[in-house]
Amino acid sequence: MISVILIGLSLSMDAFAVSVSFGFSGKDLKMFHIMRASFFFGAFQFFMPTAGWYLGTSFVSYIHPFEHWTAFGLLVFIGGKMLFEAFHHNDSLLKKNDIRQLPCLFSLAVATSIDALAVGVSFSVLQRGIWGPAAIIGLITFGVCIFGFEASRRISRLLSGLAGLAENMVEKWAEILGGVVLIGIGVKTLLESLGSH
Repeated sequence: MISVILIGLSLSMDAFAVSVSFGFSGKDLKMFHIMRASFFFGAFQFFMPTAGWYLGTSFVSYIHPFEHWTAFGLLVFIGGKMLFEAFHHNDSLLKKNDIRQLPCLFSLAVATSIDALAVGVSFSVLQRGIWGPAAIIGLITFGVCIFGFEASRRISRLLSGLAGLAENMVEKWAEILGGVVLIGIGVKTLLESLGSH
């Protein structure tokens, strides 16, 4: 359960970073926009690992002999990708788009949940159920995004001159933390599997 919560928090960091960016952007976000965006992010974080799990079950028999290595590889790859993006961040997409528009919201929800697809595959490889973990991941993302929107909006009002600096710091460290946690879970999964053999 703790691992699932940590995975959920890690996967939610991309959506959290987007929420913080738009909270700091100065756009006139109503509570409706915040709740709708948070719901979209949470729903896609639920759907993607579920889809990945069903995709993985179709070929799990082929990779069963080295399942722990596959799960380790997927989690380390996702964590490494998050660390890379933390240090090579390009926020131009966020600045040019408006999360209040459904096409923009949809594309951001898909983009921030792609990593969850691979996590769903790793769950199927490890022969773990997906509905409970996917629901936890989705709910965590929903809550984290609401917090990101609200906290950044309030900080932006208080520190309008420092908003951009605060935004970049929060996004960067959120990505770093998420990446490190996923890599750590991948290593833990591998060590536990090797220890049991």
